[in-house]
Amino acid sequence: MTTVSQDGEHLRLLSIFHYVVGGLMALFACFPLIHVGVGILFMLKPGAFADEQPPPPVAMEMFGLLFVLVGGALVLVGWLLAGLVVAAGRFLHQRKRHTFCVVIGVLGCLLFPLGTILGVCSLIVLLRPSVKEMFA
Repeated sequence: MTTVSQDGEHLRLLSIFHYVVGGLMALFACFPLIHVGVGILFMLKPGAFADEQPPPPVAMEMFGLLFVLVGGALVLVGWLLAGLVVAAGRFLHQRKRHTFCVVIGVLGCLLFPLGTILGVCSLIVLLRPSVKEMFA
């Protein structure tokens, strides 16, 4: 059985860990920017990667556009997820929006390895009846 002070301390620590994991997620979500750069290079210099006979420029430009779109989408999705994790950390600190924090905890379980650890710990704490009462 946990006390109110222990529950408050657990929520404070979870809030800090959400900020840290959200920041790391935002950082790692920048890696697909390499694909965006390569795609832009394909679009601007379509013959730069050809050995003997250059491929048709339209094909290389479409290939570059595919790189840009997929890389950009991955960056945006990663930043969105990182923003949601940080928002959940803020709500944990404020003790608001319990359901949102639980949903982000469940989604975090899909993001191996740090998100899984954080998600499981979040669910363990957030599903306690004494913690539910702390949220306004």
